[in-house]
Amino acid sequence: MKKNVKRMMALAAAGILAAGALTGCGGGADTAKTEGAAASGEKKTLKVAMECAYAPYNWTQPDDSNGAVPISGSNEYAYGYDVMMAKKICEELGYDLEIVRLDWDSLIPAVTTGQADCVIAGQSITSERLQAVDFTVPYYYASIVTLVKKGSKYENAKSVADLAGATCTSQQSTIWYNTCLPQIQDANILAATANAPDMLMSLNADKCDLVVTDQPTGKGALIAYPDFKLIEFGGGENDFQVTDEDINIGISLKKGNTELKEAIDSVLSKMTKEDFSKMMDEAISVQPLVN
Repeated sequence: MKKNVKRMMALAAAGILAAGALTGCGGGADTAKTEGAAASGEKKTLKVAMECAYAPYNWTQPDDSNGAVPISGSNEYAYGYDVMMAKKICEELGYDLEIVRLDWDSLIPAVTTGQADCVIAGQSITSERLQAVDFTVPYYYASIVTLVKKGSKYENAKSVADLAGATCTSQQSTIWYNTCLPQIQDANILAATANAPDMLMSLNADKCDLVVTDQPTGKGALIAYPDFKLIEFGGGENDFQVTDEDINIGISLKKGNTELKEAIDSVLSKMTKEDFSKMMDEAISVQPLVN
């Protein structure tokens, strides 16, 4: 559910500097070609970049329990909704899967510089991102929620207006921070956190009154933090005002990689919103309490 709002093209250029960290990860962004696989008879490897720190979409764990996949260049494993989706895509298309762990702001540069084939990491399909990369059809549809601690003066809020004056934060380079928090009247908006776990820890440590995130992240947080309460305003004028591009989550690829895009789309187009929700619920049920 994340949305970069600054330095998109600069980050793409800066990604070249990060390429060294990925040199042991195999070929470039054109490795997963359907025609190439058929012609050569060789099984291709789909290199998928993600944070591995954004439960329930993706996280890091010490073993391969529940079907987790090794993280390239480490002795750790990745799992979560994004990994489950990557596994399904690879199974359907006959590819091997390689997970590349990168910081959030390095994900799109990794695709644009050819160091990963695609990003599956809870990215919103925004017009700004589409200037740098192509996207598949959505693989999830998210909605916005608010997290507070039980007993908070905001726990019975029925609308965004009821959050007036709250001290709040969210993760950097997301619509939660850049689009939603400014809609809270007289909000005391703290500096953005580096990642979702830090965002949740800020609320748990009483550094803020509330955080804004998406529904899967919020549901997952309730497992890790039983003292949290999730608030949904149900859409409409009482809710945070966001667009379809903010909540449609897609897989990003290098511009012009039409063959891979069409191959992945062929898998996603066979799935329904109910399929997505069932898979997400499964991810939430097995996510680690501390990511």
